[in-house]
Amino acid sequence: MKMVMAIIKPFKLEDVRDALTSIGIEGLTATEVKGFGRQKGHTEIYRGAEYAISFLPKIKIELAVKDELVEQAVETIMNTAKTGQIGDGKIFVYDLSSVTRIRTGESNAEAL
Repeated sequence: MKMVMAIIKPFKLEDVRDALTSIGIEGLTATEVKGFGRQKGHTEIYRGAEYAISFLPKIKIELAVKDELVEQAVETIMNTAKTGQIGDGKIFVYDLSSVTRIRTGESNAEAL
């Protein structure tokens, strides 16, 4: 089992959710976050004054997937969230040692 975490642009969330659902991903968690990468933020003009925006709004999605779905989930996120512009985000995959469904007590792959 793996945990797939992706940082994406906010307006891509619904498209990514729909695409992941279509490949059999049954659940994910989405969190509004702020951050910066190589882009280092940007400037905006508000009422004639220029402001530096250091932390950009992003969405962090996390999904626990079976090993056989990891590659497909990563490709789906990448293809759906990509705009070709700077700030499209990143995808991280890391090992998931244990999962337990609270309601039934099922564990690991059965709990996904």
